[in-house]
Amino acid sequence: MKILVLEDYEQMSLAAADLITAQVKEKPDSVLGLATGGTPVGTYKVLVERYQRGELDFSKITTFNLDEYYPIKPDDTHSYRYFMNDNLFNHINVPESRIHIPNGEAEDAELECANYEKMLDEAGGIDLQILGIGLNGHIAFNEPDETLVPCTHKTPLTESTLEANARFFTDGATMPDSALTMGMASIFRAKKILLLANGAGKREILTKLVRGGITTSVPASLLLLHPDVTIICDKDAAPKD
Repeated sequence: MKILVLEDYEQMSLAAADLITAQVKEKPDSVLGLATGGTPVGTYKVLVERYQRGELDFSKITTFNLDEYYPIKPDDTHSYRYFMNDNLFNHINVPESRIHIPNGEAEDAELECANYEKMLDEAGGIDLQILGIGLNGHIAFNEPDETLVPCTHKTPLTESTLEANARFFTDGATMPDSALTMGMASIFRAKKILLLANGAGKREILTKLVRGGITTSVPASLLLLHPDVTIICDKDAAPKD
């Protein structure tokens, strides 16, 4: 596991964008695993700017997002589909047919998850997976528990995650209490993983990740078993010595 500590959020976002840029240029038909939340927004902004300057071409890229609230409509402004369109997809040339996000209004959640896993298999797995990390150590919506579900699945959200994400629902909308999410095995099939974290609030959980051993009570700690993980964070989030 490689840890890169940058001065601030802007520098962190640039470094992350550099790694993604290198992946796209090295393999123009890469499969990218994407994350939502506040942390990757700066990185997506840099990628959009580079595309608009003609420095990047996403026309052969395939994307898979980690998760989606359930139930939720894709055009709901709180959905992860809306987030990705607004922050990335509407501004680059990745074909709509190559964009994959779990369907938050699927009638059969189990079937949707099984089909999503099948599409991941058919795509040959993910070349570079972008991750954030929750304050309780969750990645995607794999929450702390005694056991973890390996493949894409429907999961209830913990109280701490509901509280952390409530800031996105301040307009009176009801926040879904479940999500469809890639499982740990789904994530682990990625050839390379890039985890992003910023702010002093993430310092404690990053310290647990890199210093606390491997435990399902901190799902992100399982990344210690993956052969190619890079953590990029700002100095405020840097793990304690």
